[in-house]
Amino acid sequence: MSKIVLDVSMSLDGFTTGPNVREEEPMGDGGERLHEWHAGKGPGGEVDLGVLRKLDGTVGAALIGRRTFDLGVGPWGGTPWPGVPTFVVTHRTREDLLGDNGGTFAFDGLEAATRRAKEAAGDKDVWVMGADIARQLLRAGLLDEVRIQLVPLLMGEGTPLFAGERAELIPEGKPVAGSVTHLRYRVRRDA
Repeated sequence: MSKIVLDVSMSLDGFTTGPNVREEEPMGDGGERLHEWHAGKGPGGEVDLGVLRKLDGTVGAALIGRRTFDLGVGPWGGTPWPGVPTFVVTHRTREDLLGDNGGTFAFDGLEAATRRAKEAAGDKDVWVMGADIARQLLRAGLLDEVRIQLVPLLMGEGTPLFAGERAELIPEGKPVAGSVTHLRYRVRRDA
């Protein structure tokens, strides 16, 4: 059964973007540095590439916020993963949109988008993109897992991951160290 998974690159001081997120810089000033590990360069780069390949193989659908959609659709050339259905959480619903890379964007509210994404993912996972949507899912009790790619970088400012939210995260497996540290947690559900 699919899980709702936040997989995010985060600086040591807790930011998932640099400051000044805008159309010209969708990851904010200096924010692209959070994803440099994707290139597999630097010490432990082969470990990072192995983790990335494994993670990418688990994506069956994506959940993103409207702002992430607005800022990302151009640079992505369609959906974040080619051919993968992406559900945009928004109050401004519209007709589905076929991305240039074969994936479809569907627009719906939080709970409906989450349900539809899980159905579309089948046996794979639903990946969450965007700190605001991650916070909303956590608050609603819909987030199952958090995977953090901890980047040895201090951004100083930007978009904080879980600003003000509280939850207990239970480690799943051991940390994996490449040029970044790959961490995995299950979100504890109160019985």
